[in-house]
Amino acid sequence: MSKSNDQVKIDPFKSFIAGGTAGAIEGVVTYPFEFAKTRLQLVDKSSKASRNPLVLIYNVAKTQGVSSLYVGCPAFVVGNTVKASVRFLGFDSIKALLVDTDGKLSGPRGVLAGLGAGLLESVIAVTPFEAIKTALIDDKQTAKPKYQNGLISGSVKLCRDMGFRGIYAGIVPVSLRQASNQAVRLGSYNSIKTMIQQASGTNPNEPLSSVSTFLVGAFAGITTVYTTMPIDTVKTRMQALGADKLYTSTLNCFVKIFKEEGLLTFWRGATPRLGRLVLSGGIVFTIYEKMLVIMN
Repeated sequence: MSKSNDQVKIDPFKSFIAGGTAGAIEGVVTYPFEFAKTRLQLVDKSSKASRNPLVLIYNVAKTQGVSSLYVGCPAFVVGNTVKASVRFLGFDSIKALLVDTDGKLSGPRGVLAGLGAGLLESVIAVTPFEAIKTALIDDKQTAKPKYQNGLISGSVKLCRDMGFRGIYAGIVPVSLRQASNQAVRLGSYNSIKTMIQQASGTNPNEPLSSVSTFLVGAFAGITTVYTTMPIDTVKTRMQALGADKLYTSTLNCFVKIFKEEGLLTFWRGATPRLGRLVLSGGIVFTIYEKMLVIMN
């Protein structure tokens, strides 16, 4: 089996469109979990509020309305769309350079391709849109919110106040999180998918069934959550309003959380993030694979 005869080269444009479509749908469907995770990561240690994400979602919906669960959602969905587009474009491009002569990608090379895709998406999409989303959610729970006067106008005012430096303040922890996220997520997805294809004797370029793709993507999401949660928590704290007055650097934030709040604080918000990434992994990979089939 030769690479030239059997490996189907994925069109970069199709990869970009398929990834963006998957990211947009996944972002809207799973946003309440993202909202709960971010709120839990911003909760002060002395607060008596419930740490149960489902209770938090219920209480916010009951007291502030269901629409409050979607505070910061437009920025998140736009960012998720661009992020997924860049992620799959980057992953498929790097993957094409690393596959062997049989068109297969080894485990370590899959991790390397995911790492590159994660770094690419963190700079282009994730850092600015995550900063806006986190600040809007943080602002919503203050006594006098400043940026809740309309989805677009509030976000524009926030961006103006934060400035370029503020929006990119969390680029180090975001890049660390995205690089590790995609190294684990795309690496594990590619490895499991390859094992299934080898076991069934199918071509490495043939997509799995929708059910198999969803399950493999969901498992990749579970693996990603628990291995990268500390980085995600530091990222959220660094992007909160007033973070520049609390932390001098990413390392300082990590040390301060550990000393003042304890090790387990790094996994606060893991449950809603797990809920989102399990669904996210299943939805994104399934839609991405199906979009490629449709466009081909």
